[in-house]
Amino acid sequence: MTGKSSTFNILMYSHDTYGLGHIRRTMAIASHLRAPNVNILILTGSPIAGRFSFPDQVDFVRIPGMIKKTNEEYLPLSIKIHPSQALDIRKKIIYATTKTFRPNLFIVDKEPLGLKKEVLSTLQWLRRSLPGTRTVLGLRDIMDDAESVRASWRKKGIYDVLESLYSEIWVYGIQDFYDPIAEYDIPESVSRKMHFTGYIPRKVISRDEIRKEKLRHCLAEKEPLVVVTTGGGGDGYPVMDAFLAMLESSGRPLPFRSILITGPFMPKKQRNDVSRRAKAVGVRTYHFYRQMEKVLAAADLVISMGGYNTLCEILSQKALPLIIPRETPRREQLIRAERFKAHGIAEYIPWHLISPKILREKVLCLLDQPESFKSAVAGFPMTGLEVMRERLKIFRCCG
Repeated sequence: MTGKSSTFNILMYSHDTYGLGHIRRTMAIASHLRAPNVNILILTGSPIAGRFSFPDQVDFVRIPGMIKKTNEEYLPLSIKIHPSQALDIRKKIIYATTKTFRPNLFIVDKEPLGLKKEVLSTLQWLRRSLPGTRTVLGLRDIMDDAESVRASWRKKGIYDVLESLYSEIWVYGIQDFYDPIAEYDIPESVSRKMHFTGYIPRKVISRDEIRKEKLRHCLAEKEPLVVVTTGGGGDGYPVMDAFLAMLESSGRPLPFRSILITGPFMPKKQRNDVSRRAKAVGVRTYHFYRQMEKVLAAADLVISMGGYNTLCEILSQKALPLIIPRETPRREQLIRAERFKAHGIAEYIPWHLISPKILREKVLCLLDQPESFKSAVAGFPMTGLEVMRERLKIFRCCG
């Protein structure tokens, strides 16, 4: 007897050149799309994918890592071969895995064509050979400033790709906060496919777990905690440097405790400098924090650069965000910081204005007068996973 298998296969592609945002977002989505008879396989270039705990029914295929040299140039992260060879290996692994796994749903994170067009042939094969497979592009709320995105997408033919090779586009944000349809000049034929999911929540930590986390760091229950994190950390040293300079320049101990998480991609020399200076002022530092949600839940205030993933984690735990957004090579973090400040959800310091004095003023003000921000954070909707689960139900029912 032959019949249609009840198993539903989801393949998720995350190019992960440098940083933690893509793999953490992909892991959060995968963990919550699990259901009986659903298999999820992640294609990732993240060099630290193996450090995460993968739940049942979720696994990953590691493709060679690449590191961004410029917006258009990438180099192999570890193996010493020509970039074109590394990209060819990645492309063939993606293609072969897709043909073998035969996904019912293929989700591409952020890059419509993948890194240097590496998923284009796979998308074309799916359209030809598995026309019933849904192809979904997942976009974070803000990609870059409107002018840059429009120019890049026109040059690369992205508008045609969105129309011809994708079934749907999931925007992990709120249209009233930032509307990519208007900002990026998306045609009506493509905008019909777009679903605004809202921001993607993370596991909410219980009061008991928060208490244990505070005890782990020798914190009294009501003792204020400031956590500083720069995601992967590759470009986060100036934030750590400014925070440590603030502590070093204070004539007396400040009324809070601090934890610094440098990120696994901060250059070793900078990481060693942070560790040495932090130790001198009695501050704990971590290279990589496996259960990030717990330390964020224990925090009263979190200082970050305002990457999409980090903000989702902060807001899920109802901590107050203070953003120091990077302005190059993309303006994404700055635009997000401006929008969140306009809605009263976060405070921010422009990159060019960061100094120990301004940082101290902002930190103390937020800790002393948190009420308006706390209220805005408490009411912030995090609907991303709920909406995606509903889309998955529709796919399974109508597939």
